[in-house]
Amino acid sequence: MKIELRFFAGVREAVGTGAETIDVPADVATVGALRSLLVARGDPWAQALAEGRVLRMACNQRMCDPGTALSDGAEVAFFPPVTGG
Repeated sequence: MKIELRFFAGVREAVGTGAETIDVPADVATVGALRSLLVARGDPWAQALAEGRVLRMACNQRMCDPGTALSDGAEVAFFPPVTGG
């Protein structure tokens, strides 16, 4: 399935992009699994999206938790808990 990724603030700066579209394997069914898939890319992804790091996540422009199910064409965003204006 294809997922639209969006990265904001410090996450965007760390990974060097604000957006990308990726194909995810069928076993990546939740936002948390997607985050783990991105962490597996290695640095800088591993540092920016590490499990111990406090991040906010949104799926289809709604705040979500790691257990939120993904669907084809979903937009998933990662950003720090506080962003500037």
